[in-house]
Parts: sequence; C-alpha cells; structure tokens
Amino acid sequence: MKLWDDTIDSYRPEALALLEHLPTPAGAEADVPDDPVARAQMMRQYMLAMEAEPSPMAVESTIPGPAGDIPVRLFVPDEPKAMFLHIHGGGWIVGRPQMNDPGNEHLAKHHGLAVLSVDYRLAPEHPYPAGPDDCEAAAAWLLENGPERWGTDKMAIGGESAGGHLAAATLLRVRDRLGAVDRVLGANLVFGVYDLRGTPSTFGNGANPDMLEPSAIQFMIESFTPGMSDAERRDPDVSPLFADLSGLPPCLVSVGTFDHLLDDSLFFANRLAAAESPVELAVYPDSPHGFMALLSEMTKSHAKRLDAWIASLLP
Repeated sequence: MKLWDDTIDSYRPEALALLEHLPTPAGAEADVPDDPVARAQMMRQYMLAMEAEPSPMAVESTIPGPAGDIPVRLFVPDEPKAMFLHIHGGGWIVGRPQMNDPGNEHLAKHHGLAVLSVDYRLAPEHPYPAGPDDCEAAAAWLLENGPERWGTDKMAIGGESAGGHLAAATLLRVRDRLGAVDRVLGANLVFGVYDLRGTPSTFGNGANPDMLEPSAIQFMIESFTPGMSDAERRDPDVSPLFADLSGLPPCLVSVGTFDHLLDDSLFFANRLAAAESPVELAVYPDSPHGFMALLSEMTKSHAKRLDAWIASLLP
C-alpha cells in the first residue's frame, strides 16, 4: 500500500537536502539542568528564539478556566463561517499561541474561520490534567459563545505535536463530557503523540535526522504525567490511542517518516478507520518532526492538502 503519490515522491531529494539545516533537537542542548522546572524554562527560551513575527490580526483576550482566566489569542474574520480551536505544540512544557500566528491568520483570512488559540497551562509546573482541562474549557467556551459572537455553532479543532495530542483528547472530551461532537466539523491532527507509553518509533526512528530525540520525549512525558505507570498512561484521557474512536468527525492525520512520533499517527489513523470514523492519513517521506517549518515543496504540498481538507468541511 502506497502512503504517498509520485508527486510527493519527487520532492524527496529536496527534503533530504533540507535536513542539514535542522535545528538542534529539543532538549538536546548542552548543560541541561537536572531540575525539571529549570530545564523546561531553558527549553522555553530556546523556543522563543524560533517564533515568527506576531500577526497584526491577533487579539489577546482571556476566557474563564478551571483555575482562573486562560489567555487566548483570537483571529476573527469579518463574516466567520465556523470556529477553529487551535492548540499549540511544545511537548506540554513549552510553546505558546504566538508560535502559530501565520497559520492561524491563514485560517481566518483564507477560510473565514474564527480562530481561538488557547494558552493552556504547561508542565512540569502544571501536569496532567491541567492542560487538557484548559483545552476542554476553551472548547466549551467556543460552543457556548460562538453563536452569539460570530453567528456560528460549528467548530473544528487542531494542533501540532503535543497540540495534536491535546486536540485528540479534547475532541474525545467534547464527545463524552460535553455531548457536542455533532457540532465539530473535523480535527486536524499534525504529528501528534497518542500513546504516552511510547510507540516503536518513539525509541528509535532508524537514526534518521529529527527535531525530536528519545530522551527529550521521555522528559516531556514524565513532566506531563509525573509518576504515572504505563498502566495509568493507558487511560484514554491520557493516551487517546486507547479510546473508543467511533462516532468522530473527519480527521486529517499528518506525519513525516523521519518523525519519532511516526507510529503514533500510523496507529491512530488506522484505529480511527477501524472504528469507521472518517480519516485521511497524510504521510510525507524523509520528513522530520516539525517539517512544516522547512520551506520546501513537501511543505507546500501539505499546505495545499490541508486547505482542500478544511474547505471540504465548510458549508
């Protein structure tokens, strides 16, 4: 079974050449502190230096949350067609909504989506379930306030890396806790992690270049779920791979073959398909975690597929 077409295959030489310009894998810096909070703070400074210029369209605001107000970043077009809950990546310990300003601005301008990017609480200071609880609160707020504010009761959801994990977990909470999955148009799940015990590629991706590496992944998981056993990490609210995946809206699951989280996406997409939930699996050869940050034909191809998929969800 081919996972990509001949056009994608023709982009592989360029993708391989760009691997020489990958930044240092997250968490692999020299002199890493032993203290988890200090290590997380160092990684946050590293990530800040990689942020794009902030979008002039973005508006900072807050919404009520389970532990106080949650900062959010809004992108609102003149006539919204639907809403989009965006959840940023960063291994549950780093990152903030500004990371995805270009993409969220595009969603608003190109697709007419009212985008809310949630600045959820980060581990290790705020481990599970703080982040998922904040994301669920953001989804509930959109579902409650969207009709009056933006004239729409429909939303989509999406995120990258840990944001992909939180998007999947939030989608399941919308179905199981909020009883509103019928109002979710779809979920864009980009190189997420769906089994926090670790899949085969988590521990070794064939020594291919990647922006992740196993020890950093383990540090992120331990920070997010401190002291949990593998049995506890099988809880579907922690590892969505173990959830009942039936009755979900369309999902686009995207990943590169060099990504340490490759197997998470392969397994999750196939479990969605087996549960008869509509799913598309987009696999990009010779591409690492975070490959969308590399300006290439492979990245452009993914952007076109994402635009077409989102357009297919909208009225």
